[in-house]
Amino acid sequence: MRARMRKMFPLIVLLLHASAVYSDRHSLRYYHTVVSASGSGLPLYSVVGYVDDREIMNYNSDSGRYRPRVQWMEKIQEQDPEYWERNTQRAKGNEPVFRHNVKVTMKHFNQTGGFHYYQVMYGCELGDDGRITGYIQYGYDGREFMSLDTQTWTFIPTMSQALLTTQRWNSPEVEEGERHKNYLETECIEYLKKHLENGREDLERRVQPKVKVSGQKKDEILTLHCQVYGFHPKPVDVKWMKNGEDDIPTYQTTHTLPNPDGTYQIRVTAEVIPKEGDSYSCYVHHSSLKEPLNIMWEAERSGIWIIIAVVIGVLVVAILGIIGYFVYRRMSGDYGRAPVTEELPELSHKPAKV
Repeated sequence: MRARMRKMFPLIVLLLHASAVYSDRHSLRYYHTVVSASGSGLPLYSVVGYVDDREIMNYNSDSGRYRPRVQWMEKIQEQDPEYWERNTQRAKGNEPVFRHNVKVTMKHFNQTGGFHYYQVMYGCELGDDGRITGYIQYGYDGREFMSLDTQTWTFIPTMSQALLTTQRWNSPEVEEGERHKNYLETECIEYLKKHLENGREDLERRVQPKVKVSGQKKDEILTLHCQVYGFHPKPVDVKWMKNGEDDIPTYQTTHTLPNPDGTYQIRVTAEVIPKEGDSYSCYVHHSSLKEPLNIMWEAERSGIWIIIAVVIGVLVVAILGIIGYFVYRRMSGDYGRAPVTEELPELSHKPAKV
């Protein structure tokens, strides 16, 4: 069950990161998660706030308090002395609404028991050109349920079980989408700018990536590995190239995982059938680099020393992967996505307005 939830959480996050890798866009977003029953090891209700990919605050029903997750978030207390207490009370007010919502959603799916989880993700982005984008998305048991169209300010169902809710919320009597317009386009952006100013040194630091390449040949298949690690910020472009060109159509890419020191790592693997004269290189583009890196894989390095290097490299990758995985779980809170129910958690005022 928990393994399933770990897989679901990144999916809703990916919806927010379809923008260009190297734009200077910044985002502020929140995840409200509620589970239908205790005993999973997860809090019944939790809230996690992010600026870009940095967790900045959280709340859960076990602690009962909103708490900063980075040191620079403590500066907000000087600017807004009631900030933490106000948002704590909002979260406490939201909890029964969310717990009601997961029960209502279960009824939509004709479910009377079992473990289910419901999540609302909302926030805003500020582009380097000043463009503002807001979003609200709902999910249930790891599947998208419905979302807000910020062009028409109406809710769009992505599952048939959401039809009744979206019809009611979009009705002239309710116009639920319009209620969130001011928050998403104004208040959210104002707090995003405050957080960017308070955390600029941390959020905008640049750490160049380290790169290791290796290859293993079995029969006619050459498996190439490119491990990129120790970089910050998170966005990075990594791919394998053949003869200096983008000529390898398919390769496998892991999620970009966090390291304990706040940097990130990613691994890209490609399988090729090499021919005489072919060369392969790992291309890495990151905002910390003046020019992209192009690290060659050298076939002549094969032999006992390359075997030893590969073994050591695999061990290092495994250790980093395990550490990154657990840090990722901690940052994500192991939560999946969830859907919307009959009651909206009043995201424009009850959730944290950071």
